[in-house]
Amino acid sequence: MKAATQNDILISEVGAWSNPISRNEDIRRNAINYCIKRLELAERINAQCCVNIAGSRGEQWDGPDPDNFSDETFELIVETTREIIDAVKPERTIFALEMMPWVFPDSSDSYLSLIKAIDRKGFGVHFDPVNIISSPRIYYSNSDMIRDFFKKLGPYIRNCHAKDILLRGKLTVHLEEVIPGQGILDYRTFLTELNKLHPDTTLIIEHLSTNEEYRQASAYIRRIASELNIPL
Repeated sequence: MKAATQNDILISEVGAWSNPISRNEDIRRNAINYCIKRLELAERINAQCCVNIAGSRGEQWDGPDPDNFSDETFELIVETTREIIDAVKPERTIFALEMMPWVFPDSSDSYLSLIKAIDRKGFGVHFDPVNIISSPRIYYSNSDMIRDFFKKLGPYIRNCHAKDILLRGKLTVHLEEVIPGQGILDYRTFLTELNKLHPDTTLIIEHLSTNEEYRQASAYIRRIASELNIPL
């Protein structure tokens, strides 16, 4: 934290990637304990957030399952998230759930429902728009989806991920994650809305393979920001 402060670096997130809603009770308890430790770390180093996904009721910790959208799973996510936050009672950071296309939260409305149900000051929002573009309809109207998300959840957002997405012309629907600038995500709207939030709200480029790809993605995002007179 001292080194970050000295070099004008904001610590954006501490990952807590695990499955705290697993059907396997040992996996579930280990994941909850891991999330608690990671949230403690985020609080100690003053990170913007500690982030995990909700998990999955299936064999794949981050994969689909028929029960992922059940009322029981929603309540389990609420109960689990409360337990993690109550164990730490963070004051400087928050615990957030990255959205996924096949488990809660999967939209602005389901995220808002979780905020109300969890009812904890230490719960906040992580926004990755690409993760909830799960149909051609949302794909082509992603500008509206982004604006809607910021309108409903802007005050809670602490951290965002920067990716891009491309719809391929083969059956059935095939959506592919690509480098920012190579897909259809409306970065003009994304950056415009993000710029309305607290200046410490962070944006992370992720999932690329080489330094050159990260430079390419960064250059694209910075160019769009410059055209909009948005400082990064």
